[in-house]
Amino acid sequence: MRPLIFVMLTCSIFLSGCSKEPAQQQQQQAPQVDVSQPIQAVITQWDEYTGRFEAVNQVEIRARVSGYLEQVNFKDGQMVSKGDTLFIIDQRPFKIALKSAKSRVDLARKELDRGVDLRKKNSISQEEVDRRKNEFDIASAAMENAQLELEFTEVKSPIDGLVSRDLVNVGNLVNGSATNATLLTTVVSINPIHFYFDAGEGDLLKYLRLSQSDKRESSRTAPNPVKIKLQDEDDYDHPGVMDFVDNRVDQSTGTIVGRAILDNSDGFLLPGIFGRIRLLSRENVDALLVPDAIIGTDQSRKFVYIIDEESKVGRKFVSLGELHTQELRVIESGLDTSDTIIVNGLMRARPGMPVETTTIDIASQYEY
Repeated sequence: MRPLIFVMLTCSIFLSGCSKEPAQQQQQQAPQVDVSQPIQAVITQWDEYTGRFEAVNQVEIRARVSGYLEQVNFKDGQMVSKGDTLFIIDQRPFKIALKSAKSRVDLARKELDRGVDLRKKNSISQEEVDRRKNEFDIASAAMENAQLELEFTEVKSPIDGLVSRDLVNVGNLVNGSATNATLLTTVVSINPIHFYFDAGEGDLLKYLRLSQSDKRESSRTAPNPVKIKLQDEDDYDHPGVMDFVDNRVDQSTGTIVGRAILDNSDGFLLPGIFGRIRLLSRENVDALLVPDAIIGTDQSRKFVYIIDEESKVGRKFVSLGELHTQELRVIESGLDTSDTIIVNGLMRARPGMPVETTTIDIASQYEY
């Protein structure tokens, strides 16, 4: 019995020593993580949408009289001014028609003057004078129409803007009929320029509620600020203001059209370019911000790692708001200012694991 007891005691002491050594190693090997409190800030909130630039004015330049195209007076893609002559249609037939119309007017005027004199002498009836007056009016109207058609042979730009290419070359016959007029080119205005986008019905209701509670004036009546960035840009460098909200929600898409207007004096922005717009939502909002990179996903739920009272890793599920900057996300709910969140060393953190922490101030590391 004594040897057996001795062996059992020896094994017990040996196993006890083995169990303490890994525990000490685990304690010594607790992962190192950086922690901080969430950023508490007063911010301006923006809503983001995708849209497209469109010209404030865009015109299809069509022939208003028929004839052979004689001149093209612009270079493809150049800037033109209102009143510039872009095309000239062969004027000869119209000059002849105008000359003939003037002759008829002169003749009708002489006949009318002669009739007035004869009427004073009671040599003709008043009915004859009225007939001559009517012929003079018809001839005058025909002359005005001939003059107008001659003017239409010079096709002018009705706006300042950027002209497209000539869609019809010199020597071709163009049609000036009202139902099938030949398209010659197009002109679009460049400065200022519009930006159109669609907002969902939920966003519309939010804006209506904010306006109703005097927290934000409606974009129908106020030029609320916007900022736009292009596809190859990181920052929203193109400022503008809202100038239109449509009068109905599209039933097929559940969206409503909004429009902003921007200065484009350098002509850099062109109609048709896509962009991302930020529209002012609310100002002076108390918000909690955390780095977007530290937010994890558990199926459909979002969470952040925290340090509990026992210096162990825990999780808090949060409701996310908008991305306030490229790096900081607004936390709508689930997190408090007193929480300690893990901001570095996330790959080494596991729920329930004890960790060694180093406190840093993330508020000084980001611009918000």
